[in-house]
Amino acid sequence: MKKFFAAGTTLAAAALLLSGCGGGDATTGSSDSPSADPSAETTSTAGQLTIWVDETRQTALQDAAAKFEQDNGVTVNLELHNFDDIRNDFATQVQNGAGPDITVGANDWLGEFVEKAVIAPVDLSSVASELDSRAVKAYESDGQTYGVPYALENIALFRNNALDSDTSAQTFDDLIAEGKEAGTQYSVLVQMGENGDGYHMYPIQSSFGAHVFEQDANGDFTCQLAMGGDAGHNFANYLKKIADEGVTGPSITQDIVTDAFKNGEVPYIITGPWNSPDFTAAGLDYSVLAIPSAGGQPSQALMGVPGFYLSANSQNGLMANEFLLNYITDKDVQLELFQAGGRPPANLAAQQDPSVMNDPVASGFALQAENSIVQPSIPAMNSVWGPWGTTEKNISDGTAADPAAAWDQMITDITNAIGTC
Repeated sequence: MKKFFAAGTTLAAAALLLSGCGGGDATTGSSDSPSADPSAETTSTAGQLTIWVDETRQTALQDAAAKFEQDNGVTVNLELHNFDDIRNDFATQVQNGAGPDITVGANDWLGEFVEKAVIAPVDLSSVASELDSRAVKAYESDGQTYGVPYALENIALFRNNALDSDTSAQTFDDLIAEGKEAGTQYSVLVQMGENGDGYHMYPIQSSFGAHVFEQDANGDFTCQLAMGGDAGHNFANYLKKIADEGVTGPSITQDIVTDAFKNGEVPYIITGPWNSPDFTAAGLDYSVLAIPSAGGQPSQALMGVPGFYLSANSQNGLMANEFLLNYITDKDVQLELFQAGGRPPANLAAQQDPSVMNDPVASGFALQAENSIVQPSIPAMNSVWGPWGTTEKNISDGTAADPAAAWDQMITDITNAIGTC
């Protein structure tokens, strides 16, 4: 592990000086707390580091937490939370003066967290060269970095090799045709559900040139929508076409997609690494591939960047920064997280490790990642998801008689919701 602390100064002593508080003897061995009550407040305590994690990350961080305790003479509490609850619970508790020192999270929470002033900046300059530049940029806002990335994740094309072992499709229409040749119930499936799903439909949409937001000269997202006009109309019409063919639609939920894939009812689906462990456990022979274009341009998936945030309420700023910069970014720690969750690491050396390079699933996601774009984390994105999904649902099931007109109305609604920024 790299160390950037001044010689002769222990973290425990520095933290106590910083907080102005005394403390008892530190214990060794990370504390694995039971699942927390979402309504119960967590308090950042001087001399102890509390980190919110979900089940996957808790297991993967046990060794790092124990090493940190041994190296620095402090207690690390890995407090288990349901990942779906963390975003809201963290923001609420920190605004109330409580919460952990560090929480696991996703880069698209950044805009909300900065607006609510619940996170503190983290200076990544000492380790930035060791991390994927896309992952670092995903946590930048107004010239500051607010999180520490540990992985990259995006959706890609899954193929059931028992149904089709040699994909030659150059376009999405070719893929549908190949899927039909398998003679299964479905040809290709892309989840949508009753609320729509802009995230899973985005590789198809982006291949028409209908991107979410414009980007400035630095590659930063502006709040100017970029998915209107002819590009948006062409995607909207294509969406209705593939919905009529049974590829997607409100009835195509996540469970329908994954169950059909496991049961050999569909040769191709679009999904993410979170389903890989289940498919592997089911004994499926599958491959992960890049998604072919529907509209002639590259099929860009939205790339999420899992990472960790530092609470604005942390009583242990020195300890928390040490853990984030010198443990979370460490190659071995990121490999542990990769083994637990299947998401390619953000650490460049870990990306080149044989365990990652030789993993066919990780390699498939990396291939799709070459044509992916980091998911916008600007506050304006919160105004996009609802109308986006609803419009896709209405186009798919015929509620919207004119797909292009429905898309135009969506653009107007989102633009009005964003307002000035």
